[in-house]
Amino acid sequence: MDAVIMKIMNYAQRLVNADRASLFLCDTKTRELYARIFDVGNGEGPQPATKSQKEIRFPMEKGIAGHVASSGETLNIPDAYLDGRFNRDVDIQTGYVTKTILCMPIYIRGNIIGVVQMVNKRNGVFTKSDEDSFETFAVYCGLALHHAKLYDKIRRSEQKYRVALEVLSYHSQCTEDEYEELRRVALPETAPEVARYEFSPWNLEEEAKPLYVLCMFRDLFGLTNFDYDDLCRFTLSVRKNYRKVPYHNWTHAFSVAHAIYTVIKTSPGMFTHSECLALFVACLCHDLDHRGKNNAFMVNNATPLAAVYSTSTMEHHHFNQTVTILQHEGHNIFRNLTADEYKTVIGEIKHAILATDLALFFGNKDKLKAIVDSGKFDWQDQEHRVRLRALCMTACDLSAVMKPWSVQQQTVKVIFDEFYAQGDEEKAHGRQPIPMMDRDRAHELPANQVGFIVGICMPCYELLYRILPGSKPMLDGTSKNLQNWSALVAKQKAEEENKKENEKKDMKIENVKKKESEPKVVKAEKT
Repeated sequence: MDAVIMKIMNYAQRLVNADRASLFLCDTKTRELYARIFDVGNGEGPQPATKSQKEIRFPMEKGIAGHVASSGETLNIPDAYLDGRFNRDVDIQTGYVTKTILCMPIYIRGNIIGVVQMVNKRNGVFTKSDEDSFETFAVYCGLALHHAKLYDKIRRSEQKYRVALEVLSYHSQCTEDEYEELRRVALPETAPEVARYEFSPWNLEEEAKPLYVLCMFRDLFGLTNFDYDDLCRFTLSVRKNYRKVPYHNWTHAFSVAHAIYTVIKTSPGMFTHSECLALFVACLCHDLDHRGKNNAFMVNNATPLAAVYSTSTMEHHHFNQTVTILQHEGHNIFRNLTADEYKTVIGEIKHAILATDLALFFGNKDKLKAIVDSGKFDWQDQEHRVRLRALCMTACDLSAVMKPWSVQQQTVKVIFDEFYAQGDEEKAHGRQPIPMMDRDRAHELPANQVGFIVGICMPCYELLYRILPGSKPMLDGTSKNLQNWSALVAKQKAEEENKKENEKKDMKIENVKKKESEPKVVKAEKT
């Protein structure tokens, strides 16, 4: 802004051949005029205020400039000392003698935003021609000042944004103490229990999970081409960026990463190094910053995220959070990859995370199943590989459904805690949640699970098994849990039928008692 003002004043001086120039801006809140640029008459032209000068301010009704700012009237004064509105204090303090003044308002969109004042024309008085030239010039002054103000606002907003990013970045990264603590712990040589599908992350200590992530990463990819310090920071910061929601939290992320680890381990040679790397990182990051609400909730409540991402709202956000963490200093675990390798891995991570949107699962599953049914699945066909990786992401995202029955029951409880919390919020907004998220229909949970497993999980694992036979434990575990949930549904139905039968019996007994308690009517004998 100051640079624009200086240019305006310099050009205005030359335009009308004035000795000095002043430009005052309006402060509408305090009804004052103020200036930060001064022309002290030393031949150097207008200069920014020094620390000792600061800025000058005076009421909008005071002096020549104040009158012009208040009235919008242009003043061409041939003798300042004969005009009662002239303030002589400045001349008295500086020894400067003001003779002629040309003062004009600066408008933008019909509002006065400032006043430009020329003092002492070098060869006589300011003429009508000077006024006309100055009036045209004032129009462009207004535009220049308006855009300069907008630029200053944008610049300040950018600085605030950068400060906010710095704060968020600080709070979204692991601390040095957390990093040092993990770095001090030696990686175990082997962790055979992790390679089992039925391994339960819910039985693992919280502080042990980052170490197990590093163990799985080392087992799959080695550490030769990866900086271990970067891996530690990345893993800890990923953990930090999962919110403390009932289900879609760090433990879920660890479980999904473990599931893809077992899929890769039981399907040796099926995936390329790049695909394995992308799948593992995608599984670890696939729900970053999840708020415990689904995409439909985000859209229906017109959240900022839904405004940014119109489809797969949360999945796009999860991917962007992944990239943000990778961009933190000391977090880029891919920095030793070539530019082409980096681009490929990031692209595969994005596709993998977006594939966790269940709305995309059905179309992908149907197309992949048609390919497999026709016997045309080809490992050399990139489209087939892409669809398989998407199926793997869904299978791993839902992998809690194939865990041992006790673990399955435990996870379903926390899943529905999250569902019911969303349902409660939807009711608070005057909307009826879907049955699965309605706390008032919690008794339908077993039936909901049966429908979920039959409609989504079993088709997913059956298809995956046909392509990757090593994933059979996922199908077997899911089948067992389907039987268990079906048994609960059958038990509920039996209990409901028994309840109805007992109610009928009770009703019959009540009716008999009523009849027995009614007084008997004795009929009179005919004579």
